[in-house]
Amino acid sequence: MGENSNVNLPPGFRFYPTDEELVVHFLQRKAALLPCHPDVIPDLELYPLDPWELDGKALCEGNQWYFYSRRTHNRSTRNGYWEPMGIDEPVVNSISSKRVGMKRYLVFYIGEGGPAAIKTNWIMQEYRLSGSDSGTGKSSKRGGHSKIDYNKWVVCRVYERNCNEDEDDDGTELSCLDEVFLSLDDMDEISCDDGAKYFSRS
Repeated sequence: MGENSNVNLPPGFRFYPTDEELVVHFLQRKAALLPCHPDVIPDLELYPLDPWELDGKALCEGNQWYFYSRRTHNRSTRNGYWEPMGIDEPVVNSISSKRVGMKRYLVFYIGEGGPAAIKTNWIMQEYRLSGSDSGTGKSSKRGGHSKIDYNKWVVCRVYERNCNEDEDDDGTELSCLDEVFLSLDDMDEISCDDGAKYFSRS
């Protein structure tokens, strides 16, 4: 997708999806080949790109970048690689408590691996559907009119962690999940007071 395609929000709006919304409203519909409104998250081949190259290519909101990517085990980029950290975290439906997806934390390292690799402050949260854990990979929906390829897509949230700040520019407190899963300080996703909305008026 081109650098200027579907990467900007309408004036006055900000993008604040919860984990559940990213999986259910965006990723699930993407995998099922269903239209998604608003269609603002672009497709991007992540792994040839270093994280600082995402600006202008992914959907940017504040210090966070969002995009869809094809699922792959190759997490090497031009100058480094993404390393999974900790354990995967389940994403659950807020009403039924049923697991709808999984969230994986990764940290970016500069270098080719080993002791010489340099750990950076770049963090990625990679979301996949729960069905991607199954061996089939595909399931039918709506009487077979739509095929869900669970293994094909993930949706990613990338940001550069600021070691000197525990709050964002608006004073909104950030989650401490990264401290649990990454052994880093608090810097997860921007929380949203109204979990039913993806956007808020600025």
